[in-house]
Parts: sequence; C-alpha cells; structure tokens
Amino acid sequence: MILGGFQHEISQKVYGFTGHFQVTKFMSGNAFEEVPTSIQSDFYKNHSQLPFIERLHGFAHKPGLLKGDDEVEGVLLKGLTSDFDSIAFMPSLVDGRFIQFQDSSASNEIIISKSIANKLLIGLGDRITMYFVQDPPRFRRFEIVGIYETFLENFDEKIILGDLQTIRNLNGWSEDQVGGFEVFVSSLNNLDLQADEINRSLDFDLKLTDVRDKYAEIFDWLALLNNNVYIFLGLICFVAAFNMVSILFILIMERTQMIGILKALGSRNQQIRRVFIWNGVRIIGRGLLIGNSIALVFGFLQSYFSLIPLDPENYYMTTVPIYWNWPVFLAINLVVLLVTTLVLFIPAIVISNIQPIKSIRFD
Repeated sequence: MILGGFQHEISQKVYGFTGHFQVTKFMSGNAFEEVPTSIQSDFYKNHSQLPFIERLHGFAHKPGLLKGDDEVEGVLLKGLTSDFDSIAFMPSLVDGRFIQFQDSSASNEIIISKSIANKLLIGLGDRITMYFVQDPPRFRRFEIVGIYETFLENFDEKIILGDLQTIRNLNGWSEDQVGGFEVFVSSLNNLDLQADEINRSLDFDLKLTDVRDKYAEIFDWLALLNNNVYIFLGLICFVAAFNMVSILFILIMERTQMIGILKALGSRNQQIRRVFIWNGVRIIGRGLLIGNSIALVFGFLQSYFSLIPLDPENYYMTTVPIYWNWPVFLAINLVVLLVTTLVLFIPAIVISNIQPIKSIRFD
C-alpha cells in the first residue's frame, strides 16, 4: 500500500502536469518553445475514435523573465486552454484558485509555484511583470490567482501556468494554432500499445512523445522501487515460511507420543500429516487475518487523517501515501498463503520416520 502509494502519487503529479503523451510538430523550435500545429489536424479531429483517450487539450510554452520587486527569475510560461482538466490539478494547488479563461481575449491570470513565489517574495493577488525575449522584446502584466506545489524540481523551479491565448498573441499565431496536444488516457496498463495506436493515427508532420521518456529520470527511479517491493515481499515470504516450519517442528516434537499412539492404533502417516498440516494452515489463516486487519486499519487511518508526516524535501510529499490496489493486495495474500502452506510439507515428512515403540516411550 505504501510503496504503491508512493509510486502512484509521484506519477500522478507528473501526468497531471503533462498528460500521458504529448503530440507536437516534427520540426523543433528552440529548446523551450514548440513549432505551432493546428487543431484542424486529422489527429485532433479524429482522436475520439481511439477509445482509450480520455481527453486531450492544446498547450504551448514560452520562456521569459518574471520580475519581482527586487529579484528576477527565469521561468517557462505554459499556456493552457479552457478545456484543461482543472479538477485533476487541484491536489497540487495549495492556495488560491484556477485560471478563469475568457472567450474574447487572453486572461491575465497565472498560477505560480510556491518555490518561485518564495524566491521573488510575491504571493496571491500580486500583479507581476513577465518579460519575453523576442524581436522586439515584449512584456505582459499578470495577476497571481493560484499557487501550486508538487515538490518536483522539474516543475516547481520553472513552470508557471497561464492562458494559451497569451502565447498566441505574443507569437502571432492564429486562433486554431497550438504548440501541441497533451493526451490523457483512461488506463495505464497498456501505455506502450496505446502509444503505437496513437502513432498510427498521427498526421505525417506530427510526432508522439511518451512522458515516461521525457521525464525518464523520474520514471526510471520509480521503476527501481519495484525491485525493493519484490525484495521486501521475498523477505516476508521467507520469514513467514521459516516461522511456520519451526512452529510445525515444535508441534510435532511436543506430540511425538500422540503420533506413536495413533500409529499403534492403525493411523496412516498421510492421515497424521494431514492433521498437522491443517493445524498449520489454521495458524497461517489466523496470522493473515490479524495482519490484514492491522494493515487495513492503519491504511484507512493514514489515508483519511494523514497521521504520519514526511519531509517533502526528501520524499516529494508531505504525508505517507496510501494506494488501495485490491487485486495486488489479494494476490500478495494468496502468494503468502500458498508458499507457507507448501513449506508445511517439509516438517510433516518427519512424521513418516517416527516409530511407534520409541515414540510412545519418548519424553
């Protein structure tokens, strides 16, 4: 729940900012800006034919200098359209509200990160000037209506959110031009397959970028956490199996005389083994029930009350995250039950070597 929650929380922050895929022109602009493409493209018009696409919207970037009272900070203005899903962004919004787009003109509202706000000593409701390096140089006055925080340097250190129409006006683009499209899909289970299908539907001058490749350092790091999960689960199974073998050996040693008497009365080894194995399974079941109950109670308490805090400088979030993945939860329980049940047959073999005459006299 916790490791899965950590991976889910970080990946959702990235996807909420960038989409799962980005579609842009093959021709590149500079390092920060996109070459414009059109919403009249076949891909944009026909994207609804791909059932796994949940939504998409246009975007563009424009670098500039944000000037506070005493400081200047280089930032990247990300222009959004009115169909941007602001609800998905809300977990990262720590103060204020989202941008209110206008139909007739560009909105002068922006959302900045808490990190940028602290550097420039500005806050909610302040009006601030952003200078754009182009020929001729231009500037715009913005009002800060929201402050976000993801704890991810890729975004917090440089990205501010604004109206795409502002970038259109600065670049001299037409109303149907955007820097690219951010594509959001409904399921993360088949991203590679979905990427192939999107590629086949693109216009000849468009290219697809998988966000996992664009921010490879983040997603490669998250993938490494899977190794920790496997090692952790392997250790759990090993400890549980070792404990069950030890417990069953102790039970057999304590009941050696009983085993001898049962054999003397005609009981077969298989029947006696079955008694001890079922006794072991009952112990395993009781342990799983108690362990799961404790885990579920802790999970719900942490999920709703955030009892355990974290240092965001190191963990990129303020509390221990909980992610309820019930199929994985049940699968882990089944694997532990299966492994520990199978190892019960190891000590049960000892029963075959117990001789009735010696065991009855065993003390």
